[in-house]
Amino acid sequence: MPEFVDIPSPGWPLEFGQAGRPVVVIVHDAYGRLPYLEAYARALADQGFFVQVPDLFDGLATIDPEGAAELATGLDEGFAVAALETALDLGRATAATGPDAPRAGVIGLGIGGHLALRLAQQGAVDAVVVYYASLTEEEAGLIPCPVLVHRPDDPRWPQGHDADEFLSRLKEHGTPVTQHRYSGTTEGFANATVQTLLDRNAAALSFARSTYFLQAQLLD
Repeated sequence: MPEFVDIPSPGWPLEFGQAGRPVVVIVHDAYGRLPYLEAYARALADQGFFVQVPDLFDGLATIDPEGAAELATGLDEGFAVAALETALDLGRATAATGPDAPRAGVIGLGIGGHLALRLAQQGAVDAVVVYYASLTEEEAGLIPCPVLVHRPDDPRWPQGHDADEFLSRLKEHGTPVTQHRYSGTTEGFANATVQTLLDRNAAALSFARSTYFLQAQLLD
C-alpha cells in the first residue's frame, strides 16, 4: 500500500528570495514537493533569484516508489503546465513589465523536467535545467532557449527514452545544449529526501552547475 504525506501550502507555490529578481520555477519529481526542494530553493535565492516552487499533487508527497508511480500516473499534463505558468506569473507579478521585465528560468526533476521542457517549448522561459528528463520523438519541437541536462549513469533513464537521440534533436534544431553525466548514479540522484535515491556528491555538483548556468543566462 503506497504511503503519502501532507505538505504545507497545498496547491500553491512556495516563494523564496526577493521579488523583482529573475524568476526561477522549480518543478518537483514524481515524489512531490518534498522538504529538500525548500533547501534547494533557499540556496538558489541566496544567489540572486526569486524562486517559486509549485505543488502539482494537491498537497500530497511520498518517499515510496509505489506512491510516486501513483502520483505521476494521476497527473494531468495540461493542468500541470498551467500551474507552472501561474507560478511564473506570480514570480513576475511585482516586477517591471515590457523590455525591463526580469528573465525567467525553470528547473525540473524527473517528471518535472519533462514538464519544464514542455513549458520551454512555448517560449515562456529564457533557460531550462532538467534532471533525468527528456522529450519523446513525438513531442519533438523547438526549444528556443538554452538547455542544461543532468544525466544519471543508468542507461534505462528515463523510462526507456533515448537521451542521446533527444539531445541530438535539440542540437539539430539549433538549441544551445549543455549536458553533464554523473558516474554511478541512477534517476533521482538529486532527491535529498529519498535517501535510497540520493547521491550527495552528484546532487551538490549538479546544484553548483545549475546555479552557474542560470546566473549566466538570467542575471545581467
